[in-house]
Amino acid sequence: MPSRKARRARAEQVPGEDLIRTLYEEHGRSLLAYAIRLTNDRAAAEDVVQETLLRAWKHADDLEHGIGSVRGWLLTVARNIITDRARARAVRPTEVNQTVDIPTPARDHADEVVDTITVLGAIEQLTPEHRAVIVELYYRGHTVNETAAALQIAPGTVKSRTYHAVRALRTALGAKAKGAKGGAR
Repeated sequence: MPSRKARRARAEQVPGEDLIRTLYEEHGRSLLAYAIRLTNDRAAAEDVVQETLLRAWKHADDLEHGIGSVRGWLLTVARNIITDRARARAVRPTEVNQTVDIPTPARDHADEVVDTITVLGAIEQLTPEHRAVIVELYYRGHTVNETAAALQIAPGTVKSRTYHAVRALRTALGAKAKGAKGGAR
């Protein structure tokens, strides 16, 4: 951190720096609160305060020797900056999302292949009765009644076997997932 003497020497080199520092210390909070109320955006309000103080620095002589309220001048400048920005946004045409003609990258099917092999391995571990129900319902897309007719069993039996088959698959796939996680350590 520069010494007091170095800051004073720098302030003497840049006219109006002490004025801006004083203005910010005295009016910075109220100026920021005012800008936040007008913009409903803290970041935009901070930009407005900075621009207001920059304009105050450019008009330092007018502020030091002028007549009237300095706070009033600062608030008016801040309001004008916000108004100018709002008008500039209103004049700009609205942006439209345009599709970019970028070819889609080729998908890597490795994960799908691994998942398919894993599920088929788990299905092979099921009993023949449970496997038949799963194949009819999930792979062939049949309803419970269609599956019952195809396998020549009662619909209630299809539901029961499905329940037990899905539980067995969850157990088998869960054990493989835990084994894969444990092996990756």
